[in-house]
Amino acid sequence: MIALLRHQRPGPAGPLRKPVPRGASRLVVREPLRKRLPRPSLSGLKRLAWPLLLLALGVGAHDLGQRLLPYADQPIARISVQGDLHYVSRVAVAKQVEPFADARFFSVDLEAMRSALEQMPWIAEAEVRRVWPDQVLIRLEEQLPVARWGDEALLNHQGQAFAPGELAGYEHLPKLWGPQRAQQQIMRQYELLSQLLRPLDFTVTRLELRERGSWYLTTGQGLELLLGRDHVVEKMRRFVSVYEKALKEHNANIARVDLRYPNGLAVAWREMPAAPVPGDSAGALQ
Repeated sequence: MIALLRHQRPGPAGPLRKPVPRGASRLVVREPLRKRLPRPSLSGLKRLAWPLLLLALGVGAHDLGQRLLPYADQPIARISVQGDLHYVSRVAVAKQVEPFADARFFSVDLEAMRSALEQMPWIAEAEVRRVWPDQVLIRLEEQLPVARWGDEALLNHQGQAFAPGELAGYEHLPKLWGPQRAQQQIMRQYELLSQLLRPLDFTVTRLELRERGSWYLTTGQGLELLLGRDHVVEKMRRFVSVYEKALKEHNANIARVDLRYPNGLAVAWREMPAAPVPGDSAGALQ
C-alpha cells in the first residue's frame, strides 16, 4: 500500500485524463467505400453492344424494305431506245425486248435483255439500265460495215464478221477473203494497203489471203497485184515508187503486176505499149 502511493503523482482533483502518446502523429482521412471498391470494366459490354445495334438496324431496315417493296417495285411502264440507228428499226428493237415488257422494275433481267439485243445482226453493242421509278433505258451502237466478207457476211472496222441476212446494196464495199481465223489480220492489211495506194488514187476492191499465206489484191481500176507471203508492205512501197516513175503513163494497158520478186517486179500487159518502157525490154523491172 505504501509502495503504490509512492508512485502516484499529486494533481488537481477531477477525472483521470487519457495518456497522450509520445512522438509525432498524422490525421488520416478514410475514403468513402464506393471509391475503395473496384470499378467494373465496360469495354467488353461495348464490344458486344455494337454488333447487337448493327443487327437490330439491319433487321429493321430489312423489315422496312419488305414493307415498301410492293410500292417501289412497279411494273415497267416505258422502254426507251437511244442511239443513231440506220440499219435496224426501232420496231424491230421493240419486238426483240417484248418478252421483258411485263417484268417489274427490280425483277427485270437486264443482262438477258442486253444479250437478246446483241443477238440482232446489226447491233454491235447494247447498254441497258433502270431509270427510277418504272423505266428501262436502252442505248444501242450499230455495226459499221467496212467490207464484205466472202459472199455471206460483212466486216466491221474491228475485223469482226456479222451476217445481216441480206447483202443487196453493199456491192460497193471491198470484198475481203481468207480463212475465218484471219479476219482481223486481213482487215488490218486492207487498211494499211489502202493507205499506201491512196496517193495513186487507187482503191482496193478485193483483197484475198490464200491458204498458203499469199496475198492477192485487185484495185478499183482492175489492176491485179500479186504480193506473195513476206514483206508485203515493202513490196507495195516498191510498186508505188515504180508506178510513179515508169508505169503511170501506161496504166490502161497494165493487167497484172507480180511483186513476188526480192528486188523487182514483173508486168503483164493487156496489150503491149507502142514504145517499150525504158529498162523493161523483157517485161520485168528490177
